[in-house]
Amino acid sequence: MAAGVKKLGSEATTEGVRVEVWPAFMAEQSQPDERQWMFSYRVRITNEGSEAATLESRHWLIVDAHGERHEVRGPGVVGQQPRVEVGEAFEYSSFCPLRTAWGTMEGTFQMRRDDGREFEAVVARFYLAGG
Repeated sequence: MAAGVKKLGSEATTEGVRVEVWPAFMAEQSQPDERQWMFSYRVRITNEGSEAATLESRHWLIVDAHGERHEVRGPGVVGQQPRVEVGEAFEYSSFCPLRTAWGTMEGTFQMRRDDGREFEAVVARFYLAGG
């Protein structure tokens, strides 16, 4: 990566579950004059472990350029609670509006194993940066 270039996406692995995120600025849906910047992000959850896991819920922490924090909690992702088998992946896309031209997102996915054990798969911080 060239000097001075920020990595916008992220990757983290927790208990064999790898979570990768790729954000993108949505210029056509943004209205900077009205302090509205839209971002999309694509998430891939890959099970590199030895046991299946089901995504039960999500927790996002969104911070804008002014340091204003917004938390989002809810069941599943995009209306689903996917079960990710060993060696398989689940991918989805979503979006995030911000009132500033840049910010960050990070969080966790509450995962459950077939025997009932739960753990939080980390979603490492990623950057939302608009034009």
